Amino acid sequence: MQEYWEIYMKNIDGHIASVLFNAGISIEIEDIKYSYPMIAFVKVKLKEPNKRGLLSSGEEAEIFYLEDKLEASLIKFRIGKYVGRVISNGYVTFLYYLQFTYNWDDFLEFALNEHQSYEITSGYKDDNEWNYYKNLLYPTPTEWQIIQNHKVCDALKSKGDDLSTPRAIEHKIFFTSQNSQKDKLIQQLKQNGFKIQKKIKNSDGYEGILFYRKDKPFYTDIDDITLFLIDLSESYNASYDGWETSVVKS
Repeated sequence: MQEYWEIYMKNIDGHIASVLFNAGISIEIEDIKYSYPMIAFVKVKLKEPNKRGLLSSGEEAEIFYLEDKLEASLIKFRIGKYVGRVISNGYVTFLYYLQFTYNWDDFLEFALNEHQSYEITSGYKDDNEWNYYKNLLYPTPTEWQIIQNHKVCDALKSKGDDLSTPRAIEHKIFFTSQNSQKDKLIQQLKQNGFKIQKKIKNSDGYEGILFYRKDKPFYTDIDDITLFLIDLSESYNASYDGWETSVVKS
């Protein structure tokens, strides 16, 4: 199985949540889901969550050590795969897909024997369609866009950009349907201050447009812009395909 981890924030049942998940495993689900048909969880009540119900710096070391012990135990007893972690509302929940459960108690005893001071619950149930992974851990298209936005912002910052200076930010939209309302979409973009640069095509042969507007690429600013463009694109049978810009040093 491939190991490629991502972390992002989302809202779960009205509470902010930090979600860590193995994105690499997503391309293998159809091949492995019947070999790992059960979802399992280990849920730990945090002793000192921060004001948002997330992990505080004072408790990080112990929780991450507990996480490592769980993974070591998973490998020792060879019962499944670690697929993600959710921290929300004062709890951290570790999620696994299991091949079998006959030594589940041995797995727990080995992993948790040094963490008796924590309130911990655990369990497992059938999930051979991997719905927990798909619907809880895996990001929606909007959440994926925010993940990519923040990666670009981090890359700009690493090059000395403070992200607060407006500059031309280029965007791409592709028309995925013959029934797309291209002209109406272009008109909406122009009304919102975007300048159309040129027509383009992607590797699959779909036509699209490259356009830009002068904006700040700060995290929250670019999130608002891209989420607006995603909604606008979908309303005209098109697909937003990301953004790029140049580094501007302060």
